[in-house]
Parts: sequence; C-alpha cells; structure tokens
Amino acid sequence: MKKLSSGSGAALRRTARLLRPYSALAVLSFLLAAGGVVCALYIPILIGRALDLIIAKGEVNISAVTPLLLRVLVFAAASALCRWGAGAINNRVCCETVRSLRLRAMKKLQKLPLSYLDSHPLGDTLGRVITDSEALADGLLLGFSQLFSGIVTIICTLAFMFRVDWKLALLAAVLTPASLFTARFIARRTHAMFTKQAAIRGEQTAFIDETVSGQKVVRAFGREEADMAAFREINGRLTKATVRAVFFSSLTNPVTRFINCLIYAAVALAGALFVTGSAGAGLTVGGLTAFLSYANQYTKPFNEISGVVTELQNSLVCAARVYELLDEPGEEEPDGEPQMPPAKGEAALKEIDFSYDKSKTLIKDLSLSVAPGNRVAIVGPTGCGKTTLINLLMRFYEPDGGSIEIDGTDVLAYTRASLRANFGMVLQDTWIKEATVRENIALGKPDATDAEIYAAARDSHADAFIRRLPRGYDTVISDSGGLSQGQRQLLCIARVMLRLPPMLILDEATSSIDTRTELKIQDAFLRMMRGRTSFIVAHRLSTVRDADLILVMRDGRVIEQGRHADLLAKGGFYAKLYNSQFE
Repeated sequence: MKKLSSGSGAALRRTARLLRPYSALAVLSFLLAAGGVVCALYIPILIGRALDLIIAKGEVNISAVTPLLLRVLVFAAASALCRWGAGAINNRVCCETVRSLRLRAMKKLQKLPLSYLDSHPLGDTLGRVITDSEALADGLLLGFSQLFSGIVTIICTLAFMFRVDWKLALLAAVLTPASLFTARFIARRTHAMFTKQAAIRGEQTAFIDETVSGQKVVRAFGREEADMAAFREINGRLTKATVRAVFFSSLTNPVTRFINCLIYAAVALAGALFVTGSAGAGLTVGGLTAFLSYANQYTKPFNEISGVVTELQNSLVCAARVYELLDEPGEEEPDGEPQMPPAKGEAALKEIDFSYDKSKTLIKDLSLSVAPGNRVAIVGPTGCGKTTLINLLMRFYEPDGGSIEIDGTDVLAYTRASLRANFGMVLQDTWIKEATVRENIALGKPDATDAEIYAAARDSHADAFIRRLPRGYDTVISDSGGLSQGQRQLLCIARVMLRLPPMLILDEATSSIDTRTELKIQDAFLRMMRGRTSFIVAHRLSTVRDADLILVMRDGRVIEQGRHADLLAKGGFYAKLYNSQFE
C-alpha cells in the first residue's frame, strides 16, 4: 500500500476538493454563522448600556432600560435561529460529502483487480469504506460547526473590542498567538500517533472479520484461546496507541485554556486600571463589562478550535486511508472500447507466462488451442495452476507474458465486462446474495420471466428443495447461512442454466453435491454444454471421462493432453491420477 504523499495536508486538500460542489451551501452556512455570532456579540453592548443607566439604588432609568432588554431578546432569538440554520446546512454538507466519498470507494472496489483484494485483508478494506468514512464525517461536522463559528467569533469579537477600547484590544490580540502556537506544537506531534492508531484499528477489524467468518473451523480445531490471545495482543496495542494519541492531543485544550485565562486576567487588570486612571478616558464600567465579556468570548473559540484540531487530525488520518484505497490502480477501461460480440467459442492461449509471486513462476510458456463447442477438462494435482488458468481466461488476472484469443482476437481488444458476459461460471466457492431465491437465480438475467427461472431451477435439480422453503421462490436467503453448501451450489448452477452464455467454466461445480444428485446434474450439464465451449476443472476424474480434450497440468505446464481412453492407454501421469482414485 503506497503512502499518501504529504500526510494530513494532502488529505485536507483532497477533502476540500470534495466540498467544492457544496461551496454555495458552505458560504451560506458561513454567513449564517457570522450572523449568529454578530447578533450574540451585540448583546454585551446592549447590556453595558443598560448597566450605565443603573446609576445607583433607586436611580434606574426604566424607560430607557426596557427597550434595551427587548432588543437583547430579539438579538438572542436571531442568534439562535442563525446558528440552527448553519447547523442544519453543515449536517447536510457533511453527510452528502461522505455519501459521495463512499460511492467513489464502492465504485473503486468494483474496479480493483482481484490481485488487490486477494492480497489485502477484507476487514481492513471494509474498514476504510465504512469506519474511516464515518470518522471523516464526524470530523467534518465538528469542523464546520465549531471552526466556522470560532473563526467568525474571533474576528467579530476583536472588531467589537477595538470599538470599545483599542488599547485593551491590542493587548488581547498581542497575547493570543501564544495559545495558537501551543495548539499547533502539540497537534503536529500527535499526527503520527493517530496514524498508528488507525492502522492498528484496521488490523483489528480484519482479524475480527477473519475469526467470525471462520468460526466453525476455529471451534473445530479448538483455536478459541489462541485467537483470544491474538485478539488481546492487537486490542492491547490499539488501546495503548489510542490512550497515547488521545492523552497527548487532549493536552491542547487545558494548556490553551490556561494561557487564555492568563490573557483574560491580564486584560481585566489592565481594564480596571484604565477605568480608574487617566489612560482609559471614556471607558465606563458598563464598557469594561462589555469588553470583558468580549475578551471571554474571544478566548473561548481558541479552546474549541484546539479540540477541533484534535478531532480533525484523527478524521484526516482516516480520510487518508480512504484516499489510499481510491488511488489504487483499478481495471479502468477507456470509454468507447469495443464490446466483444457473442463468441463462437474458439479459444487459444499462446505462450502464457504467469505468477502470483513474481519471484516464483507458476505458469510458463503455456499454449493451448480449443475448437468451438469442445469440452475441455483441466486436471492435475493441487496447486498446478488449474484455477489460475480460469482466472486468466476471465481476465481476473493478466498474464505476465503471451496472449489469450477468443475467436482469433486478443481479449485485450475488448472490455472485461463484454468478455465475461460470454462466459458462465459455476465455482466451488459459492456466493449467495441477501435477496430472494428468485432474485439470486436471476442474478445474471434480471429480466428473466418466472417460467424461465422455474425451468432453470428444475434443470439444476434445485426446484424441489426451493419449494420446501417457507416462502418458496420468495424466501429471502443470504450467504451467511440458511442453506446447505450443496443447495447453494445448485442455485449457482441454476444461475448459469438461466443465462446460458456461449462459453462455460465449471470449476469443481458439483463438489458439494451428493452422488445421486450429481449424476442428474451431469445429465443437465451435458445438455447445457452441447454446442458450447466448456472448461471443466475437476479433481474427481470420473466426471471428465466424456470430455473432448483433457489437459493434464503439473507445475504450471500441460504435460499430457488427449481423450480419456487415449491417456489411460499411455499409462502416464493421468493414468496414475485416475487409477489412484480407485485404489
């Protein structure tokens, strides 16, 4: 995983670009926040004027004080309304921004090569899309709600303070940078701590996902205590990293509060001397009261902004993880790239080289020619490259060398989607979408009629168990449970039988089905494969005896090829594999 080029600064700039479509709303929010602050800041002036009208006991100008108090109520209501409007806009902008970011992340997941998904923990990838995006939303909302109002408060209070007494205002302005420098000093040194925290959080999410999804295996092998020990270790590291990051970042608020209290005390002392001395000519008790109210409000945003900086740091670290995912090279295809027409079924692999680990070659100089309509069986020991060959045909992986042609044209000339539309796949690893049985069967052909769906289910021998489900074809199922592995595989076979593309790939397609049902499925497969080029990966060699061509692979190479009877007569590696199943 490559690092973001310049940490939080780059993440902040990219987040700002995400906010551009909502710039008008952001400006409106800023204006409302400014209006709310100005209304709130005008109230101390009104109160100061009212205090100056209270001369002594029994000497209160009620007729002049009452209108001032009414104006206080009006400005207080206006301030509250403006702040509510700004908050509503901020909430919408943040939610819309993160929504678009999640959409981009999900779109990127659909474009990422399988090599990325195979080499990165699923939990970490999901954490980037869900947890890290949510952390960014929280940081943005806090930033908008407090950063906007804080900045406006600082500017406006400074203006009001200069209006009341420029000398005291200048004193407050000169002392304030000490608070800012302190907050910046702490924030810069806690960035690495939040980065480490986010990385360990992703590691923990991946571990939980792995453990929960494999819980049957964990319990079967008695690995509960070992997994708990591993989880305690990760959880301990996360706790330590979180406590360290939060502790040091939380120093910002008390330190800035302490400095701001010193500033307030200095301003109050100077103001008292001004009121009682000649240096503050024209500054009344009411004016000093208003000024101290402004001084208090002037320093308060610095405390809030320091808290915002801490939260923003965490959210920008999380945002950087999302941006790293978005920056991964995907299977992008130019607009207008030719679509592959319905295939006739001729396939050719020419001098193919491939390896997952570039330091070790898996497939070397593999060549193969398949005539249209042929049934090609691929057999061999585990790890010889059978499934890898299928991955290359489907362009889930790209060969390191050589070319793959369909109907005489290199598959690179067509889009991946149009290439894959010409193949139907039934894999050993089944996948069921959380939807009704009907929707699962119609996954590759959403416009299929009920009659077509029922026919595909009958052909795959799935109709009987489907009708025994609580709501038949309208029963909601999922990948997490509810169906046996064999039933799930029958549904996957029904998907392909419904769509029937010109080329088929069957990778251990009946591995989880009982022998009696498998015999029936084989008959259905024979009808389905008639006239279609088919690639059959199988370990049980009894299922490939009728293939037009059997490829025997070993160590990434085709070492034998021919029909079943001919290969047996040779007495070579295939014959040993076949006979070993009956010994």
